[in-house]
Amino acid sequence: MIKNLSDQKKGIFLSLIGILIITPDSLFIRLVKINSWDLVFYRGIIPFFILLIGLIIFYKKNFFKAIFIIGYAGLINALIVALTNITFIFSLENTNVANTLVMLSLAPFMAAFLSIFLLKEYPKKRTWIAMFLCFIFVLFIFNDSYQSGRLVGDFFGFITAFLVGASSVVIRIGKLANFLPSLMIAKFFTMLFTIFFVKSLYLEGADIYLVPIMCVFFVTIPLAFLTLAPRYMPAHEVELFFVLETTLGPIWVWLIIRETPSLETIIGGSLIISTLLIHTILELKKPNLKKAN
Repeated sequence: MIKNLSDQKKGIFLSLIGILIITPDSLFIRLVKINSWDLVFYRGIIPFFILLIGLIIFYKKNFFKAIFIIGYAGLINALIVALTNITFIFSLENTNVANTLVMLSLAPFMAAFLSIFLLKEYPKKRTWIAMFLCFIFVLFIFNDSYQSGRLVGDFFGFITAFLVGASSVVIRIGKLANFLPSLMIAKFFTMLFTIFFVKSLYLEGADIYLVPIMCVFFVTIPLAFLTLAPRYMPAHEVELFFVLETTLGPIWVWLIIRETPSLETIIGGSLIISTLLIHTILELKKPNLKKAN
């Protein structure tokens, strides 16, 4: 069924499924009790072994060939994703879930900006306008976070968005390569970077099942989908689906643990999401206009 879809529809399918699965991730990060470095280590080692086993089963004797074929783009992507794993957790540790996810929703504009230099894909005028508006809204949220002592967390969230956008662009540059091995290497790098800061790998209480569930269902599976998606559609269009996580992620957290974002975050986040949605609708109308002509 999926094989018969156009490249754009394949990209939409992979992006949509990946984002819908990943939405409870922030909630689980809030629910676990272990410290940030220990958590990042687990979010590296568990997905690494799952991907390792899966790729060995899939490729069999061609496993090492699949690893080497990713090239420099695959290694660069692995480093970027490893850094993203760290900055995302430290953002959530230092600010509200809503703030982190609002920052993450800027990823499509980060991808669009980077695509100018790396892919020679120039955004349309409306994309530039949307990017400028979102930048103003981010400054509005930053001002509130500065006064509330959450600026560090928001900054890490902003860096995470930049890295997510960069990852999508790098994946698109190496379109002919299978980037799932790159994701596996990224998880290995994550494990390697954090092992020196781990205090204890002992899990107790609810963490015994919360950490593995999170690492399997809300890290490995959705990231595999989102890693494949940019092969079939422009990087900045893939990142537009992060609007869903920005909307649904804070709702999960509010429903379960009653974490409420500030009024400024709600206003600024709503304006960013609205800008992204309007931009997306205008982009989706474009093919129809061509057909009409």
